[in-house]
Order: sequence, then structure tokens, then C-alpha cells
Amino acid sequence: MDNSRCFASRRRVLARSIIAATSLALAPREVFARQRSTLTPGCEDGDEPTIPETAGPYFKPQSPLRSDLREPGIVGRPVELTGHVLTRTCRPLAGALVDLWHANDSGEYDNKGFRLRGHLFTDSAGRYAFHTILPGLYPGRTRHYHIKVQAPGIALLTTQFYFPNEERNQTDGLFRSELVMRVADREDSLLAQFDVVLAVG
Repeated sequence: MDNSRCFASRRRVLARSIIAATSLALAPREVFARQRSTLTPGCEDGDEPTIPETAGPYFKPQSPLRSDLREPGIVGRPVELTGHVLTRTCRPLAGALVDLWHANDSGEYDNKGFRLRGHLFTDSAGRYAFHTILPGLYPGRTRHYHIKVQAPGIALLTTQFYFPNEERNQTDGLFRSELVMRVADREDSLLAQFDVVLAVG
């Protein structure tokens, strides 16, 4: 690809990213701005794909289609988890399935029903957004979210997202620093962000 075409391609991606970012509430943007960082990290052609991790023993298929995993009776600090699903050349992937599940505030999974489980599809800018809670700790594991991502015609990615500055990150054998989310405080809730890069050009 010549330089002019590459520049034009990156400019189109940047434009899409700006449009997607403006769909966020003003408060999350201001929070990340106070941390002197952009809402979405810069993407460069040839970015390495997001690394896979085990699904663990608690995955359940056929989770409900929903972006808000909170239900009556669920306690815990609210978390807004957002990001984009991208190709290695920074192209947003619309219509990608993003499936999220995790432990409750006490470190327990709902294996009978679908509490704190759900899936959605990325929008036209490749963006996803979940409302959920901060997962609790349980023996042997640090705080984490489980994620499955699959775009049409692209192999399924199963991975996990981690929180920064957790003491158990040092002792959890599955922890990978490449999978740490960007997290910011907003009053009584948290904003978390992670862009998934799939192994496709």
C-alpha cells in the first residue's frame, strides 16, 4: 500500500473513532481526559492480536442479549466496560459478538441462571459497551472478566480482562499484563476500557 492510501485509510479510521467516542456520555470522556490519556488508545497498522486465555469452567452458552448485566439483588460497585473490536489494521468490526461473564461481588458465578452474563453486538463503529459490577475475588484468582469475541468469518477469541494495580495480579498464574484494562474512577463507579484486536488484516 502506498503512503497516500495508507494515510487515507488511517484518516478514515480516526474519523470513525471520533464519531464513536462522541456517542459516549460526556462524563466518561472527562474522566479519561483528567488522566491525560485519550479515551481510545491509538491503533497502528500491524497491531498484535489480543492474546487468548482459557474460558475457565464457568462459561454457559446462550447468554441473554443485553448490555446491562445488573439485576435486582445484585450488589457491587458499578462498572461501565467499553471498547472497540478492531482488525490488525485498525478497521472497526461492526456486528461482532461480544459475550461477557464474571463472578459476583462475593466471587461466585451463577451456574444455574444467567446473572452477570450477557452478550451484545458491536455497533457500526465496532464499539461495545456493558454496564455491570466489579467482580469479587475467589481463591487463586485476581479480579477479571471473561470475554468471547467473534466477528463474522473470523475465528472466535476467548480471553480475560484484568484490573490494574490488583495485589493478586502478582500471584495469579493466568494473569497477563497485555490484558489489563484502562480503568478510571467516576464518583461511586468505575470506567473500564479495552480494545480487542482480532487476528485478521
